[in-house]
Amino acid sequence: MNISSYFKKFLHSSQSSGIILILCVAISLLIANSSLGESYQNLLDKKIGTDLFHLKYPLSIWINDGLMAIFFLLVGLEIKREMVEGELSNFKSASLPIVAALGGMVVPALIYFLFNHGTDDAKGWAIPMATDIAFSLAIISMLGKRVPLSVKIFLAALAIVDDLGAILVIALFYTDQIHWDYLGLSALMVAILIGFNFFKFKKHIFYIIPGLFLWYFMHHSGIHATIAGVLLAFTIPTNISTTEISPLEKLEQQLHLPVNFLIMPIFALANTNITFKDGMVDGLFTNLGFGIILGLFLGKVIGINLFSWIFIKLKISSLPDNSSWNQMIGAGLLAGIGFTMSIFIALLSFRGQQEIQDAAKFAILVASVISGFAGYSLLRYVSKKQKQK
Repeated sequence: MNISSYFKKFLHSSQSSGIILILCVAISLLIANSSLGESYQNLLDKKIGTDLFHLKYPLSIWINDGLMAIFFLLVGLEIKREMVEGELSNFKSASLPIVAALGGMVVPALIYFLFNHGTDDAKGWAIPMATDIAFSLAIISMLGKRVPLSVKIFLAALAIVDDLGAILVIALFYTDQIHWDYLGLSALMVAILIGFNFFKFKKHIFYIIPGLFLWYFMHHSGIHATIAGVLLAFTIPTNISTTEISPLEKLEQQLHLPVNFLIMPIFALANTNITFKDGMVDGLFTNLGFGIILGLFLGKVIGINLFSWIFIKLKISSLPDNSSWNQMIGAGLLAGIGFTMSIFIALLSFRGQQEIQDAAKFAILVASVISGFAGYSLLRYVSKKQKQK
């Protein structure tokens, strides 16, 4: 199995920053439920920027749409490298995360729909479809060598395909209006970036400047701006040489530290400020709560492994190297950590309905905690059993 040293560094950094990330979640929850909660929310709602070119947004938007685009840029770079010369470089390995992500979107949405069809809450059907790539990777990375690198790569690829699917769903079903002029300008930026790659431009500046414009146009088009990071990543040139460092590899090295130890902790602090209220626990035992919790906790692992099993049996795909179905189940459970994108979809689904939004956010938090704990515990248990054998 050929796994790049850059992906190993990425996973090592994720493992080191995982504890910091979870600590930031705890701090954010404590602040949100203390006397500082209102001031903290006001800070996140404070608009920053300039009205010139319509670049004045709340701080939370700059974090979720701006800083997260950099995170998606790094993950996109890692996935591209593995597609060129690593674990995802052959069709059988590369196809598995795609079909698994599809199953992990379809089954949770179906479970939610079964609980909520015919009600006003039915419009939240996409809430349990999403996987939080940051938290799922942080947890699996904390397991270190107990989990094969191929399984970690599988989860990373699955999560990014899943998030791209969620972004597409948002664009098609939860966007009030798509601005086609800005979308056209986004396509023009992508074409320019592809041209620079084709003519072998190697300096990062030729990609970063159009990438900034791509983010701006994508953001104003109505489609979630973080997709700009992935599109930019796939245009950065790389090679299969073991002696010459490519522009892609250089950028990876430069992004590891700020992404894992600055961007992700800030992201966690900004997105876990859920204020606990009376009656929220009761909301878990409603059709809305069941749809979200069972969709994320059961729907994800069932959908991912069912679709994977079908395509492996058809010999279209293959299991990750040195992995087992128990480890695939563990990865599927970790994919049930919906969190950020799920919360984002919940806010879009129930605009102006604060009480339902809060109930959905709490259900997402509970489902994500259960999924994360179950996935971590199963993968750790499987590792112990393998050592005993």
